[in-house]
Amino acid sequence: MMNQMFTTEAGDKAAIGLSFACALHCLAVPLFLALFPSGALSGLADERIHLGLLVLIIPISVFSLTLGCRLHRSLTVVALGIAGICILSFSALLAHDMGGESLETAGTVLGSGIVALSHAMNFKSCRAAHAC
Repeated sequence: MMNQMFTTEAGDKAAIGLSFACALHCLAVPLFLALFPSGALSGLADERIHLGLLVLIIPISVFSLTLGCRLHRSLTVVALGIAGICILSFSALLAHDMGGESLETAGTVLGSGIVALSHAMNFKSCRAAHAC
C-alpha cells in the first residue's frame, strides 16, 4: 500500500508540474518573443513543445488518477482529470486552426488548471484515504 501511495503522489506532483509548464510556456513565450525578438528564442514557440508536454501529461495522469481512484474511489476526480486532458488535447491539436492563438492559449491555460486541480484533489484524497 505504501509503494502505491508513493507512486500516486509522485505521479500527481509530476502531472501538476507538467501542467504548469504547459501553461507557462503558452503564456510566457509570446511575451519573451515580443520583448526579445531574436532568432535564439524562436524555437521556444514551436508547437511541438505543446505536443511533447501533452505526450508526457497523458500517461502520467492516467497512471496516477487510476491508482488514486482505486484508493479513494472518487470518480469525480478522474472525470475532472479527463476533462482537463481533453481540453489540453483540443488546444494542442485543433484550437490554433479553429480560433487562432487566443483560443489555443485560453484552452491550454484552462486545461492545465483543470488537470492540476484534479491531481491536487487526487493527492489530497489519497492522503485522506490512507489515513483512514
